[in-house]
Amino acid sequence: MRDVHRLEPVSANLGSGTVLAAWERFVQGEDHVPDVRPLVAISWHRCREQYRVDPHLTRAPVAVAEPDHTPEHDVVFAELGFRAASVAHEVGGLGGVVTVTDAAGRILAEWGDQATLARAGEANLAPWFCWSECAVGTNGMGTALEAHGPVPIRGAEHWCQAFHDWVCAGVAVRDVVTKDPIAVMTICCWRSPLPASASGWLANAVTMTQYPLKRRARDSGAELVAACTQARARSGAALAAVDTAGKVVIADDMASVLLGVPACTPAVDPTLRWKPGLPELIAAARYATGQAAHNPDWVGSTQIFAHLADEPTSIGIRPVFSSGRLIGHLVSFGASDGAQVPQVEGPAHPRVPPRRLVAVRDNRLVLLRLPEVSFAESRGNDVWLSTDQGRLRAASVSLDKLDSELADAGFLRVHRRYVVNLGRIREIERGLKGELSLVMDGRTSEMVPVSRRNAPAVRRALDL
Repeated sequence: MRDVHRLEPVSANLGSGTVLAAWERFVQGEDHVPDVRPLVAISWHRCREQYRVDPHLTRAPVAVAEPDHTPEHDVVFAELGFRAASVAHEVGGLGGVVTVTDAAGRILAEWGDQATLARAGEANLAPWFCWSECAVGTNGMGTALEAHGPVPIRGAEHWCQAFHDWVCAGVAVRDVVTKDPIAVMTICCWRSPLPASASGWLANAVTMTQYPLKRRARDSGAELVAACTQARARSGAALAAVDTAGKVVIADDMASVLLGVPACTPAVDPTLRWKPGLPELIAAARYATGQAAHNPDWVGSTQIFAHLADEPTSIGIRPVFSSGRLIGHLVSFGASDGAQVPQVEGPAHPRVPPRRLVAVRDNRLVLLRLPEVSFAESRGNDVWLSTDQGRLRAASVSLDKLDSELADAGFLRVHRRYVVNLGRIREIERGLKGELSLVMDGRTSEMVPVSRRNAPAVRRALDL
């Protein structure tokens, strides 16, 4: 599976040397930390700039109550707990502890060496305390929730100095449809290296826990195809079925044109489902998922800019359930029944624009001032930044997330693949059919296309 790899080797030195010196400089405000692994440096940057975690915190806070989770999550907790308990004797014999954490960073249970458990209790490394990154900074549990794949954090790589005596490795079990984290299994040791078998234990636990999730997601895909076929027989509207993340499972001939996906081609396997490249559709599907989870009778509608369309298209969204479990939605084009889906779902709390953008070059972290960045481009599974230092891969893997973070910092989404720095636009070109292109300043005068749906926002932003 994609999320399980071998743990990368890390220096055996826990708290001294180059990493500790880099940590001391970074918490004082320096940005240049070339001797720190990119995964850790990026996490430090989140802790300092976004989460504002006190590096001198000595204990984890008490976890707060979270909204209800699904029965599927309960199955994951139980299975992962079984896997953790099955290796607890071996881990405990080597002086370590094993924990299972939920998606909010709350420790649900732990097993292992009694002396180490007592030591862990002093830092609140215990059930019902919160170890998310936003609560205690860089650590095996919290950083695994932020990253894909196994996360080893040892010694001075922890953001909080009080945890520099710990060595941890964690890996998250993720929803195979939405990719959101569900739980984390972590192995921790105090002032000693991780067991040599830690990588295998974590990989096996996640593989075995996610196997039934994958099987159930394939079954849900087949049920969505059947639901779409039944609905198609009753309606002449263009129709598609999407999963809870907004990926297309099947679309009829007309809907396939509007969504830009193959026609009448079922994508039952969650790893093979079609990505329509329509941010508004994905946002609407995710909003519908949240609404339907609390109100099974919810039906909604909104407008999106579909492919090959100059004007917004109305769509209706109807949730599909199987045995009481939400598995996706039917999207009918031209429908306008039901509750209106908000066009833009704002964050619960005002977001503070970042002072820097984080990029990676040759396994090293590059911290960029915002004026240094001309534009960001989504290409494949990566986001690339065009900067005064050349083309660099962004630490963020989501252009949507980057767009949200930079919305109040002089950046604007001009195309589904591009976010530009408004202050770096030098010229605007108009094509034969009225389409706009932006000529960015810089030595190469790169051009960025503007989509039809984003053209009005560009004109407003530039007072055209």
